[in-house]
Amino acid sequence: MKTMALVALLLSTSAALAQDQTALRRAGNDMFGALTGDVERFERGMRTIEGIMSENPNDPVVKVLFGTGLFARAGVAFGRGEMEKAMPLWQSALNEMGQAVELAPENILVRARRGVVLISASRETPPAMAKQLIEAAVGDFEKVLQIRETQNTLAQGSEHQRGELLTSLGDGWSRLGDPDKARGYFERITRELKGTVYEERARAWLEGKPEATARDFFACSGCHKE
Repeated sequence: MKTMALVALLLSTSAALAQDQTALRRAGNDMFGALTGDVERFERGMRTIEGIMSENPNDPVVKVLFGTGLFARAGVAFGRGEMEKAMPLWQSALNEMGQAVELAPENILVRARRGVVLISASRETPPAMAKQLIEAAVGDFEKVLQIRETQNTLAQGSEHQRGELLTSLGDGWSRLGDPDKARGYFERITRELKGTVYEERARAWLEGKPEATARDFFACSGCHKE
């Protein structure tokens, strides 16, 4: 996994820090040390999270954040060509995030965080590995959308929240080979997010523009917030 993908994965954990747990917020801030190459700071954050997990092993939010950190470690190992180290970390990350979803399948934060991490990682992995990630991410985003619409809270979200959610669904279904489902989401974006970068990208896909087929064309346009 490339360095920029590692950065994207770390940025995607930011929403998980919006909690009343001071230690968890501090740990998450330490994890951003990877953005400046401060591995010591990043690992300090991971140790704090591991300590929280030892006391609360079944806290789904902590588990999904820990899984994100493991993904970041895997990214570093992949970047160094250390495949024997990277693959176990990769699988452990998937396991931790999967367990978080099993513990709290209706938790928007947990589902959104895993979805963001997986859809980001899928853009840097071989097609055979990416398919599994996209399928899980699309499932997470579909659940988030379902909950938001049931609660009538989707419209209350920011432009960024709504745009990233709908774009990820359109992009995900497109990459899974279901253009009809993808088209539905991209057309929805053109109706609900007029005048935004999301509408611009959606129209590029709908009009079959070559740039819309690039792997990173639909990559997140900013930090994630819930």
